Amino acid sequence: MKYALIGCGRISPNHVAAAKNNNLEIVAFVDIEEKNAWDKIKKFDLQDTGIHIYTDFCEMLENEKPELVAIATESGKHAKIALKCLDYGCNLIIEKPIALSIVDADAIIEKSKKRNAIVCACHQNRFNKSIQVMHNAVDKERFGRLLYGTAHIRWTRDYEYYERANWRGTWEQDGGALMNQCIHNIDLLRWMMGDEIDTVFGMTDRLTHPYIEAEDFGVALIKFKNGSYGIVEGTVDVYPKNLEETLYIFGDKGTVKAGGQSVNTIEVWNFSDCLDDPGIVKKECSENPPNIYGYGHTKLYKNVIAAIHGDEKLLVNAEDGKRALLPCI
Repeated sequence: MKYALIGCGRISPNHVAAAKNNNLEIVAFVDIEEKNAWDKIKKFDLQDTGIHIYTDFCEMLENEKPELVAIATESGKHAKIALKCLDYGCNLIIEKPIALSIVDADAIIEKSKKRNAIVCACHQNRFNKSIQVMHNAVDKERFGRLLYGTAHIRWTRDYEYYERANWRGTWEQDGGALMNQCIHNIDLLRWMMGDEIDTVFGMTDRLTHPYIEAEDFGVALIKFKNGSYGIVEGTVDVYPKNLEETLYIFGDKGTVKAGGQSVNTIEVWNFSDCLDDPGIVKKECSENPPNIYGYGHTKLYKNVIAAIHGDEKLLVNAEDGKRALLPCI
C-alpha cells in the first residue's frame, strides 16, 4: 500500500515508525521545510528507499497517487489538506484534532462518504492496553449504571515550546490547550460514557502564557444523554513538568482509574462482580512508553489498513474525530 506523510514535525516520527512497522510502501514525505523531511529519512535510515521529498502536497498527490496519507501538519491546515486528498481518492489518517471547526469536520465526513474513503482521526490512546480493558468493562456493563467520568490533563508547555513553532497557541492554527493537548482524553471520556451529549458548561482562561492567543487552562461539566456526567480539567500550566493524564470512570458497581503520563496504566480496578484480580489487571494492562505519545500509533495504523481491506471495523472514524471537538469549541 503506497503511503505518504504530510507534515514532518514533532509527531511525525510516530507516524513513520507506525508505517514501517506495518510494512507500508512509503513513497513521499511532504513539508514546507525540506530539512524536516530529510531529517526523518536520516532518523529512520531510509536513504536508499526511493522516498521522494515535496514541499507542495498537491504536487505529491498528482505524482505519487498514494492510497493512504497521514496528515500531521498544523491543526488549522488539516481540513484543507484532507479535502484535497479525498479528491484524489486517498484514505486518511488525520492527526488530532481532525479540524478546528464543526463545519470543517462535517465537510471531511461528507466528502469521505462520497468518495467511499476511510478517514481515521488519530486518537491513538484508544489502543492503550489500559483503555482497551476499561472500554471492554463498559461494553460488558460491569460498571452497572454509569454515574460519571472525569478526564484530567495536567501537563506543562513552556515558552520554548511555543517559540519553536509560531502557529502554536494561535486560534487560527492551534485552538488552545483543550483542542491540542487535552483532546485525546476528551475523546476517551466520550467513548466511555456513551458519546451523545445533552449539555456542556465550561470556562477557559490564559493563566501563565501571556504570549499566546488561546487558552492554557480549561474546565468543563458535561451531561450526557444517558444521564451520566463528565468532568474535564485540562491545563498546560503545571510546574515544573508534565504531571499526569488520568481518566476515571465511576459506576454504581465499579470504579476504574487509568493514569500515568498518557492514561497508559491501570491504577484502580474495583468491580462488585469480582471477575478478575485487580493486581493482575494492573500488571498486565499497564505500559511505560518513553513519551506522552505512547505506543498506539502502530496499532492504529494496523486497524486502518485492515479497515481499508475490509477486514476490520475502523475503531476511530471521522465522526469520532468530530465528537471530540464538541466540548472544546
